Amino acid sequence: MSVRRQLLLQLTDGQCHSGEVLAQALGISRAAVWKQIQTMQADGIQIESLPGQGYRLTTPIELLDHDMIKAGLPDALQQQIHLEIFESLPSTNTYLTQSQPNEKKVHICLAEKQTDGRGRRGRAWQTPYGTTIALSLRWQFAADTGRLAGLSLAVGVTIAECLQEFGIEGVKLKWPNDLMINQAKLGGILIDVSGDASGPCQLVIGVGLNMINSMASPEAGMSLVDQAWVDLASVVQGLPPSRNNLVAKLIQALVELLPRFEAQGFAAYQNAFMQRDVLYQRTVDVQQANQSYEGIAQGVDKQGALLIRKGRDILSVSAGEVSVKAHSESMHASVN
Repeated sequence: MSVRRQLLLQLTDGQCHSGEVLAQALGISRAAVWKQIQTMQADGIQIESLPGQGYRLTTPIELLDHDMIKAGLPDALQQQIHLEIFESLPSTNTYLTQSQPNEKKVHICLAEKQTDGRGRRGRAWQTPYGTTIALSLRWQFAADTGRLAGLSLAVGVTIAECLQEFGIEGVKLKWPNDLMINQAKLGGILIDVSGDASGPCQLVIGVGLNMINSMASPEAGMSLVDQAWVDLASVVQGLPPSRNNLVAKLIQALVELLPRFEAQGFAAYQNAFMQRDVLYQRTVDVQQANQSYEGIAQGVDKQGALLIRKGRDILSVSAGEVSVKAHSESMHASVN
């Protein structure tokens, strides 16, 4: 276990701990404690230094725990997965994409901090230490890649339903891969596909969720995000759900989703997506290849393509080909 993790475990109770007591507990010098504190503060972790008293976390951090996550899974699923947790990775998706597949296990990767995460269309998505969920899951998909249409939408539905079980209401979905609350981004989905287009192929499904980012310092990385964003802590006006419990639920839900999606496709999730569709009946700008146009979003079809009414025509837009942004006045008009 790293010194940083040991030190954070000492501080997770939110109480004040003196440098001397921390040094004794970790078997290091007080100077080494101070150096670690400075490094963590630079990483965006909010630690107060109180003269004559010591150090304390201003906001408690629940570190990812391998045993706690596995304990939250059904016994059969515990045997089915290979779970890895890292202090820091450039990207959990990249790690799984580049690692050797194990066809007998569902490989799952988590990171306390992600330094070079990727959003759709190459956007940066950095995550402050210990304040988000950065989860990737690898799955062998037996069918051809054409059967993957709408998968990111089905994953979005699944995540929103998981959050609802934890009391998080009002999660909407923005085609093709964003989770939204009150017009601000709560998280996102990124799916990487490799292998034969005619099947089978390897999927890596990445899920990013903001837990307590609004309590992290601007230099921690979220300042790079070029849109409004929100976290679960601010939504519930306090501590968000247990990070480990939520991760366990997400893993279970995704593992249950994928065989159903492989058998039934997006059609089984179309109605559930439509109930959370944040773009429905809103004016949107569509940029596609070398053309752009304005239209009214009309929901999605059974393959997950976005339907746009342009004049008298209904156009079908597939994920990966376009960038869709709702007009600000249209978004504002929809707020109740």
